[in-house]
Amino acid sequence: MVLPVSDTPFARLDRGYFMIEKSMNYIAAAFLFSLMLLACAEVFMRKVFNSPIHGQADLVEIMIPTMGFFGLAYCQRLAGHVRMELLIHKLKGRALWLAEFTSNFATIIIVVIMIYGTWTNFLNAYEIGDTSMDAQIPVWPPKLIITLGFCLLLGRCLIAFCGYIRLIRHPDAEPIGVPISPTVSDIAKSEAEVARDAIRDEDAETRR
Repeated sequence: MVLPVSDTPFARLDRGYFMIEKSMNYIAAAFLFSLMLLACAEVFMRKVFNSPIHGQADLVEIMIPTMGFFGLAYCQRLAGHVRMELLIHKLKGRALWLAEFTSNFATIIIVVIMIYGTWTNFLNAYEIGDTSMDAQIPVWPPKLIITLGFCLLLGRCLIAFCGYIRLIRHPDAEPIGVPISPTVSDIAKSEAEVARDAIRDEDAETRR
C-alpha cells in the first residue's frame, strides 16, 4: 500500500489514522502469537503432566475477538477484504468513485448498526456480570473490544467517505483516504519482486 504523498491536512489525517490502525493490528498479532503459545502450553501440559490448563478454552474465546476486530480497519485501508470486483474494475474515473462511494456509504450504515448492537450486548454482559462457563472469566472485555473494533472501522469508513466525495468532484486527483484494490498486474509485480529478493538472498548466502 502506498500512502498519499500530499501534505494536505486530509492526507496527514489519513496517515495519522493509519498509524493507529497499524498499532491495533500489531496488538491483534500479539494476541495471535499469545494464542499460539497458549495452545503449545496446553498440549505440553496435557501430554507430559496430564494436567491441562484450566480455562484454556475460555481464554481462547476471549482472545479471538481481539485478533479479528482490532484488524478490521487496517484490512479495510489496505483493501484486503474479500469483495466482488468484476464490475468495479471495468469502471473508470467518476463512475468508479461513485460506485465505491455507494458501497462505502452502505458499509457505514451497517457498521453503525453493528456498533449499536455490540454496545448493547456489552452493556448487558457488564450489568449482569456474565462470565465464561468453565473458568468464570468475565466476558464483557472481549465484547467491548468488538465494539471498539467497529468504531475504529467506522472512523476509517468516514475518512473514505470524505475521500470519495473529493474524488467524485476531482476524478483525476490523487486518491487519499480510500482503499485501492491491487490489480492482477500489481499482484504479479509484487510476487515477482518477492521472488527476485529471495533469489538474491539465496545467491548471497551461497557466495558466503
